[in-house]
Amino acid sequence: MSFYLDVVSVKKRIFSGEVKKIRVSGSEGELGIYPGHVQLLSIIKPGMIYIFHKDKQEECIYISGGILEVQPHTVSVLADIAIRAIDLNRKNILKAKRKAQEDIKNENIKTKKNDILLEISKEIAKLRVLEMMDKFK
Repeated sequence: MSFYLDVVSVKKRIFSGEVKKIRVSGSEGELGIYPGHVQLLSIIKPGMIYIFHKDKQEECIYISGGILEVQPHTVSVLADIAIRAIDLNRKNILKAKRKAQEDIKNENIKTKKNDILLEISKEIAKLRVLEMMDKFK
């Protein structure tokens, strides 16, 4: 059995297709979505969506947070930012993380500290996606 998954960012559709199951971090914890899952609407945290294809391949997509909607035969993930793990660049992620860490130490910065901490957590989540992809290889 399978279900149709759509992963969409503000800019474009990242993934569309039939899948066996997905795993994602919801606001209340880790969610495993299988065919026939009860209908659900949930906020999802910044992190990874693990996609398990029908052909037993696995894929990760980084999302900056968003909304998960589960319908009887379709699951939709709506995110501000969604990036396939294969498109992530470790050097750029580390650079952005370092900049955010420097910004939080700077008292003159006009950005709120909570926003900076959120930025750091997003960059760490992206690094985790890359680590997971390294395990799949």
